[in-house]
Amino acid sequence: MIQQSFKNDQATLFLVATPIGNLNEMTPRAVEILKTVDLIAAEDTRNSAFLLKHFDIKTPMIAYHDFNEDTASIDIVKHLEAGKNIALISDAGYPLISDPGHTVSHEVIKAGYNVVPISGSSAFLAALVASGLIVHPFAFLGFLEAKEQGIINQLNEVKDLKMTLVYYLSVHKVEKTLKIMYDVLGDRQVCLAREITKKHEEFIRGPLLDVMNSIDVQKGEYVIVIEKSEDETTSQDDLLAKIDSLIEDGMKPSKAISHTAKESKVSKNELYNAYHQKKEKE
Repeated sequence: MIQQSFKNDQATLFLVATPIGNLNEMTPRAVEILKTVDLIAAEDTRNSAFLLKHFDIKTPMIAYHDFNEDTASIDIVKHLEAGKNIALISDAGYPLISDPGHTVSHEVIKAGYNVVPISGSSAFLAALVASGLIVHPFAFLGFLEAKEQGIINQLNEVKDLKMTLVYYLSVHKVEKTLKIMYDVLGDRQVCLAREITKKHEEFIRGPLLDVMNSIDVQKGEYVIVIEKSEDETTSQDDLLAKIDSLIEDGMKPSKAISHTAKESKVSKNELYNAYHQKKEKE
């Protein structure tokens, strides 16, 4: 299946990126597309109405969101069959990136019509390039699950990846989530970004434990960029021996485990379990 976007006369679904905060980042091409298509499919027509009004875009809108993806996708394909061009937008950033859009893109491609990206803002890419961490390879993993055990499971699946990790964080659970990250991933270098491109834009860079202790504003959307797993890791036996040495020097076991985990950038919980399993065998 070959799509030559500008060499055929097929109707087109445009995936249009919209600003993530600063309206000046709306591209001229995005404005032109939204003005010239026949319909705009919006994640939230009320929110998008403000964007369209700002740029004097009078194109009619239809709703396309998580709760009507299947039926709305069928309708959009029908509009394309009738020769209409349609633009898909989300509330901010790129459609499909932790936002609705996959279903309709898949159905439009399957039906033989064009799917064309109109580039623009992306919160996770902005955070990644400004993080100060190695940019590639990287893995963007969207939002973490809501429940604690779900977060732990997700992080355990990726903790050994030799690539930078990027997540979106819910503003209501930032402190709790960072604590879980520290326990599972260890004290890695991170960059926590919020309000990107807006007046209160902020980047907090440093070891995860320090970043956890630096948060005093619980507002805005967060992106966290996490350094990759170390290429060289100390063996568990060496870590346990180090804990024993610290204890012999007078440090309490819990403190020795926390200190070793932080210094070696390993999971404190795993090290705690390994230490006590060793003691049980002894």
